[in-house]
Amino acid sequence: MAKSKNNAKKLSYISVPSQIINSISSSSMQSLLDSPKKSSRSSRFFSFPSWRSPRFWFFSLFLFGFLGMLKFGFNLDIPFSPYPCATTPPQLSTSNGYSKSELGDEKLTQNDQKDEALMATVQLMAQEKSGEDKEEYDGEVDKSEFWKQPDGLGYRPCLAFSRDYRRATEGIVNNRRKYLMVVVSGGMNQQRNQIVDAVVIARILGAALVVPILQVNVIWGDESEFADIFDLEHFKSVLTNDVRVVSALPSTHIMTRPVEGSPPLHVTPSWIRSRYLRRLNKEGVLLLRGLDSRLSKDLPPDLQKLRCKVAFQALRFAKPILELGNKIADRMRSQGPYLALHLRMEKDVWVRTGCLPGLSPEYDEIINKARIQRPELLTGRSNMTYHERKLAGLCPLNAMEVTRLLKALGAPRDARIYWAGGQPLGGKEALLPLIQEFPHLYSKQDLALPGELEPFAKKASLMAAIDFIVSEKSDVFMPSHGGNMGHALQGHRAYAGHKKYITPNKRQMLPYFLNSTLPESEFKRIIKELHHDSLGQPQLRTSRAARDVTKYPIPECMCNDSRARSH
Repeated sequence: MAKSKNNAKKLSYISVPSQIINSISSSSMQSLLDSPKKSSRSSRFFSFPSWRSPRFWFFSLFLFGFLGMLKFGFNLDIPFSPYPCATTPPQLSTSNGYSKSELGDEKLTQNDQKDEALMATVQLMAQEKSGEDKEEYDGEVDKSEFWKQPDGLGYRPCLAFSRDYRRATEGIVNNRRKYLMVVVSGGMNQQRNQIVDAVVIARILGAALVVPILQVNVIWGDESEFADIFDLEHFKSVLTNDVRVVSALPSTHIMTRPVEGSPPLHVTPSWIRSRYLRRLNKEGVLLLRGLDSRLSKDLPPDLQKLRCKVAFQALRFAKPILELGNKIADRMRSQGPYLALHLRMEKDVWVRTGCLPGLSPEYDEIINKARIQRPELLTGRSNMTYHERKLAGLCPLNAMEVTRLLKALGAPRDARIYWAGGQPLGGKEALLPLIQEFPHLYSKQDLALPGELEPFAKKASLMAAIDFIVSEKSDVFMPSHGGNMGHALQGHRAYAGHKKYITPNKRQMLPYFLNSTLPESEFKRIIKELHHDSLGQPQLRTSRAARDVTKYPIPECMCNDSRARSH
């Protein structure tokens, strides 16, 4: 019995589309049983008295089954599953991630079922291809080259505040008369940016900061509060010598009617003081809304250091999020280095950017209709056509373009890839070009154990935080489009020692993507050359007005050995 139990552990299963199974009809099996008998000479080879004997057929069936088990059941050379923690095989979307009613049909047709089987077969073939081509691919590309980290040039975090800043701290943190309240909006990464600016504005005004209020997101309906996403006590502790953070207004100010405001874009510290300080001193409470990109990026050095301190040190995720994010990152790391992709392929992204997914005319029509119904969602320039936006590098890369870029940059075929982001428009089908070339593709849903994600379900900000943690810990990170998460991770990875960060040079590379006559070897050479300086190397914040210090922390927040000796 013990032996059979051990054998049972070795059994493995493969899923076969129902169309293949149905093609083996019962008549085919009957024909095997009714086939003409062999010659008497071959019959004598066996020790059975007659081919008509039931023992003969029992032995034949047993032998056939035993050989089949040896071939399939005990094959231990199984590729690393793309869903290592799933208890059942994942169900690929039969309608590209949308209900059939959304596309005009109410029932699944036979063709849809065939498409589902085809998609499952393609994914299985991609994994088999990965194993078959592994040796050949390894000979073409040096794997270690893709995972090689950029030279950080000795830069490290360096937040040395001036004597004047430190001298003013005692009066600011002990002040009990002035309080700043802020309401922040958008997704999790957009909220992070506004919280950073809220701390800086509180310091400028010498006010205590009431824990920021997170506005319910209109797209995802997430009602998470600050302490649901971030470690509040850690936030308070790190900023002890910069700004006093309180959980709520004190009883002496509850009945106060706050001064309300919404600053214009890119305001300076002097504008903030002249606009709000006198009224704040009189009323005691200031309420600000809509802080996104309101504070200037060109601030005095001490305030730039404060921005880095908030972004890179104070804003730590809440313990449950941090623990699960670290677990998922460890599961990715258990098989070696991994790449994190932030894929911006959700429906709302295509609508907002004025771009088209290119999956099919039906999906392009869905996006066009949504944009007509909600024209206010379009954040790009409305006077540009889709093709003009595409060539200008204003559109997210689709799965095919991401795949070609990664292959040209030397990503090994067996690279483990974590993809962050929401469900892409088109579901799994939208990712097929990527899965076919890089079958070890995982999301947090693939890697989480049963029940682990349940506490975070329907909480888009918390799910985004998990993606942020796993992406931050990756060996290589690449976004398919710009955005708040990509910008934040660029700064975090620089602050951590310049971990590899691939910035797709979309504007210059896309014409080569469209050139079908270009040999593949020449295409790869050009793409590598275009990205030679876009791999996360140290970059100075030369354009002070345009570049955010939380994206480019040099020189205000990082220094190398020569600068460190001067402090």
